[in-house]
Amino acid sequence: MATIPTPTVQHRPTSSEITLRVNGASHRLTVDHRTTVLDALREHLDHTGPKKGCDHGQCGACTVLVGGRRTNSCLLLAVAADGEEITTVEGLSDGEQPHPVQRAFLDHDGFQCGYCTPGQVCSAVGVLAEAAGGHPSHVTPLPGAGSGAPPPGSPVPLTPAEIRERMSGNLCRCGAYPNIVAAIEEVAP
Repeated sequence: MATIPTPTVQHRPTSSEITLRVNGASHRLTVDHRTTVLDALREHLDHTGPKKGCDHGQCGACTVLVGGRRTNSCLLLAVAADGEEITTVEGLSDGEQPHPVQRAFLDHDGFQCGYCTPGQVCSAVGVLAEAAGGHPSHVTPLPGAGSGAPPPGSPVPLTPAEIRERMSGNLCRCGAYPNIVAAIEEVAP
């Protein structure tokens, strides 16, 4: 009777060394391949601004800026963010001066329990950049004569409807939505 050779099992590494640039500082980390950016920030680098809410990308509490774009950090693997520039809510201020969005949230009481606030603020900063860059949303009027739509590629005015649509990925369990919209309106050009 012939014997069947046993296949050789090759074990692949389950962790990698990566570099994350967080709020302007470089960090070299060894992370399990299953580690999310959120867990790398909170558990490896002690950046507790991004919050773990739903852990499914549905509440937006974990929102950070990756390469200047808002991202649900609970859905992005840290190994996929190797070398990326990450900005958390802690990195938005200019020393002792809060970012204009942070100031507007304070002025309009755009936070209540504060749990979602870091994600809301990071998302708002991303919204301002997206609209200024001419990125349309679901409620941006379609181009056409008399539609009131901005020409393609030109800044999109942030009306309350635009702000609500663009911020719809960030949930506030306290219901501070009117104040959040007012805060973003204040900062919008």
